[in-house]
Formats: sequence, structure tokens, C-alpha cells
Amino acid sequence: MAGNTGKNHRDGAVKGRSQLKGPNGNYIKRNTSNGQFMDQKTSGGKFKGVRTEK
Repeated sequence: MAGNTGKNHRDGAVKGRSQLKGPNGNYIKRNTSNGQFMDQKTSGGKFKGVRTEK
């Protein structure tokens, strides 16, 4: 399981999640088992430790 270290990085990978860039330019997190959108990052940049879809 992934865990935050408090040193601006994450130990381990986040499983069962992927991210893609939405039409508005923000990254969107998606559940890989059912394809449901979960969260949108509004502060800019990518989610840490989450794989990026092509």
C-alpha cells in the first residue's frame, strides 16, 4: 500500500487508480476496476504515485 512520507514523495504505488488529463487541463483520477471518475486535481500538476493513461 502506498503511504505518504512527509518528504514530498510517496512510498509505493497507488494500486487500482489511473489519471488522465481532462479537457479543462486538470488531471482526473479514475478507478481502473470500473472506470468511474473519482477526483479532479485543481491545484495543478499530477497526482502523486498514480499511473498516467495514454
